[in-house]
Amino acid sequence: MTAVLPERPGTRTGAAAVPDLLERLALAPADRTAVVADGRARSFGELRAEAMRIAGRLAARGVGPESVVALCLPRGAELVAALVGTLTAGAAYLPVDPKLPAERRRYLVEDAGADLVVTAAGAAAPLADGVPHVAVSALAAPGPELPYVPVAVSGDTLAYVIYTSGSTGRPKGVEIGRAAASALLAELEGAGIAVTEGGRVGWNASPSFDASVQQWVRLCRGDTLVMIDDETRADPALLARLVDEQALTDLDITPAHADPLLDLLTPDGGPRPLTLLIGGEAVSPALWRRLARLGERGVLRTVNLYGPTECTVDATAGWVDGADMPHIGSALPGLRTRVLDEELNPVAEGGSGELYLAGPRVGRGYRGRPALTAERFVADAAGEAHGGRMYRTGDLVRLLPGGRLAYLGRADGQVKLRGHRLELPEVEAAVAAVPGVAEAAVVLRDDVHGAPGLVAYYRAAGPVTEAGLRERLTAVLPAYMVPAAFVALERFPVTVNGKVDRAALPAPAPAPAPAPAGDAGAPELTASQTLIAGVWAAVLGAPHVGPDDNFFKLGGHSLLAIKLVSRVRAELGVSLPVKAVYANPRLRDLAAHLDTLVAAAASPNS
Repeated sequence: MTAVLPERPGTRTGAAAVPDLLERLALAPADRTAVVADGRARSFGELRAEAMRIAGRLAARGVGPESVVALCLPRGAELVAALVGTLTAGAAYLPVDPKLPAERRRYLVEDAGADLVVTAAGAAAPLADGVPHVAVSALAAPGPELPYVPVAVSGDTLAYVIYTSGSTGRPKGVEIGRAAASALLAELEGAGIAVTEGGRVGWNASPSFDASVQQWVRLCRGDTLVMIDDETRADPALLARLVDEQALTDLDITPAHADPLLDLLTPDGGPRPLTLLIGGEAVSPALWRRLARLGERGVLRTVNLYGPTECTVDATAGWVDGADMPHIGSALPGLRTRVLDEELNPVAEGGSGELYLAGPRVGRGYRGRPALTAERFVADAAGEAHGGRMYRTGDLVRLLPGGRLAYLGRADGQVKLRGHRLELPEVEAAVAAVPGVAEAAVVLRDDVHGAPGLVAYYRAAGPVTEAGLRERLTAVLPAYMVPAAFVALERFPVTVNGKVDRAALPAPAPAPAPAPAGDAGAPELTASQTLIAGVWAAVLGAPHVGPDDNFFKLGGHSLLAIKLVSRVRAELGVSLPVKAVYANPRLRDLAAHLDTLVAAAASPNS
């Protein structure tokens, strides 16, 4: 049996029946707020005028259909204007997060063959040699105001290229066409997910991840985009405050970041319950039950979304309800699901197999990688004439009654970590490239410093230290791909076939309890430093925490920073903002900041 959701009229071909996103954007009321960022609101009229100026100046540089414009801009109003302006010129955009390591940013621009790089004013050195660079302020500068008339394109015209982790050690660019992006918005509406007239949608995802597409397409139906800055994204208290102050109707979020937010949401849900679009990783049964209870109370409504970048963001949707087990729902109208066994035969209800996706929203393929495209985008012999291909996801699912699907995990080396999709071989290649490393393997373990994390195992052929490894990897990999723990091995366990036996790799040794102040050889700690050291040890599993230790160099990351401030709040009764951890990564500095907060709270004038 194959799980197939009947297609809705108007979405069959994607290209012909669904209006282009920019056609819909042109109809949004000019005086309605389009973007809220940095305390300023831009109307749709202002956004369209700015996009038209950008498009005209791009066209003057020879940019048009099938051109690729790299947008190396932080999440904000300028990014939205540049993105819409690029599409208005008929071109495609390539998001390049400015926070990525310089080497990775250069790779994305060069591998995609970008025709132009758009940067913020005052940006540092060029991302890639031989590729023209221009500041977004120059493209958007005031000039002759022209009617908003986007360049006419076909549904197959390239809309964007977004890179995902690569199994060969190199990220790969996924090409998505304009019709597929337009169909995504229509299907979010048709499935009852995007329903609020004039909704207020939080843009929470990095522009380099495809979840951001799900957010910006909402602009094209006349919804307001509320840009969420990095500080707010990382701090549940600030995020909850923004949800209330900006009256958000929709927020995309990962399960790991949703859990601490739930404690802080307005209990009554307000006049319009918040819609949580949750995805990026599996939802635990405990979190599922908690979300279902909040739904029953009217605090929020939650939909669990699943989908690979190769199939235009979201493939299936399942409303979080009182079901005993989490599920990812059934296919959105623009895709058909096929659950197949190893012989490519459909599995029966209750059976498990690999998930394949077919239909108009399947992407064009991997940019410049015809062999890899042929491997993953395979012939759909059982499908209809349109496209004739299906995407092999590598995800294992169980077919539930009614066509719903339960996610079981991966069939290959790809994993999801804190909402990010990554290929373990890419991380392994980076570890193995460090001088002095002879052999490397990377696995995802469930409990590394109290949270899921990557563990890198290595055999040294020269002097190698954990600090050195972390420093080298931080320079070439995004932060979420840097392993949380490193384990040196004399030799790797192998199977009877001579391959690395990943199941036999040892767990990182539990860290000894931190040496209390006063012990021989331990640095003397103040009272507040001792308190912080105890919390760090619990969160990071770090041995012998000292006053000059750095939270992030000990393996800390954004999710652990959230856990840290939660522990401080619970154990010390002090509200410590997450940004304080980033501003004061050394233990002595964070302890001093904590002393300041305690003194301020005790002051009679506070």
